[in-house]
Amino acid sequence: MSAVVAAARDWIGTPYLHQASVKGAGTDCLGLLRGVWRDCYGSEPERVPPYSADWSEPQGDEVLWRAAVRHLEARDLVDEAPGDVLLFRMRPGAVAKHLGLQARICAEASFIHAYSGHGVVESPLSAPWRRRIVARFAFPERTI
Repeated sequence: MSAVVAAARDWIGTPYLHQASVKGAGTDCLGLLRGVWRDCYGSEPERVPPYSADWSEPQGDEVLWRAAVRHLEARDLVDEAPGDVLLFRMRPGAVAKHLGLQARICAEASFIHAYSGHGVVESPLSAPWRRRIVARFAFPERTI
């Protein structure tokens, strides 16, 4: 199992809380990624400013995608690996603003994410979820 998957699984059961990133207390999907980064690398690569539930949507600004490009390594969508960061577009035409971490691949594919109303869970990477993936990234190799 990758260090990223092990770190993400430690967050399972953390309640959903918008803008939070505290294992066991509350997190959203970005907070989960930030927490896994801290668990694996130490300090976060940049400060995350406060954001609303509809952040970047009115402007159509791909803020999250640009941040991922700055700090993660882009991967081909079809090259699945445990620990990959998945970026999802939840509705056609909307900005991509949901994140998950691939846990398992192949027939048993799953991902870990913080989901409103559910908290941090490991979900099957089913066809409806796969259709929403717009980008795939890997954590940099430097420390993990």
